[in-house]
Amino acid sequence: MSIDSSRVRIYAVVPAAGAGARFGSRTAKQYADLDGAPVLARTLDRLATLACERTFVVVCAKDDDYERRIGERDGVEVLRCGGATRAESVRNALAAIGPKCAPRDWVLVHDAVRPCVPREALVRLIQELRDDAVGGLLAIPVADTLKRADGERAVNTEDRESLWHAQTPQMFRCSILTAAFSRDPHTAFTDEAQAVELLAAWGACAPPRLVRGSTANVKITYAEDLAVAAAILEDQS
Repeated sequence: MSIDSSRVRIYAVVPAAGAGARFGSRTAKQYADLDGAPVLARTLDRLATLACERTFVVVCAKDDDYERRIGERDGVEVLRCGGATRAESVRNALAAIGPKCAPRDWVLVHDAVRPCVPREALVRLIQELRDDAVGGLLAIPVADTLKRADGERAVNTEDRESLWHAQTPQMFRCSILTAAFSRDPHTAFTDEAQAVELLAAWGACAPPRLVRGSTANVKITYAEDLAVAAAILEDQS
């Protein structure tokens, strides 16, 4: 299935400056081995199937692993402006690529450690948002029972009817995402949709659109997640 991006351009941003403290390894999780290749390389391979104008990988200034472990790739540019948080990295990337982007161009942000996002989910995101004025994100409805805790005790069962698990990619118009991050320049947003949600609450735009994602789109957080990702990649091949 082809993706028509002729009307506007898509710029992909991959924040990859995190140290991954919860991963429990001296190697940052984006460079950990996943079935013979770094996690980040697997992620970039998946994004390479899209019709992106360019992909920007955001690393910290002192990162000496990218060139050694990933190397040069067609259509991929490294931005050494990674910050202490994901939000800071995305904010810095938007400032760096801003001169290249027209207001209606898309900025697609994807976690460096989500190497298994299915091709069909990527296509669905772009096709369903194609005519949207704001943008949106991949997500899946919450299926598990949710408990609110007080210490180690469950004190309430939450209504899951309207709750979704957010995933990436998250894709927004360049002007919308830039305005969202500029309006609140110090908040450490946990994802791009949160920034746009606040912009929408101020009446500047519509809220982000939810596009059904996939349970295969796992995020590698702990070392044991590598085995799960490897099994998914094998099943997808």
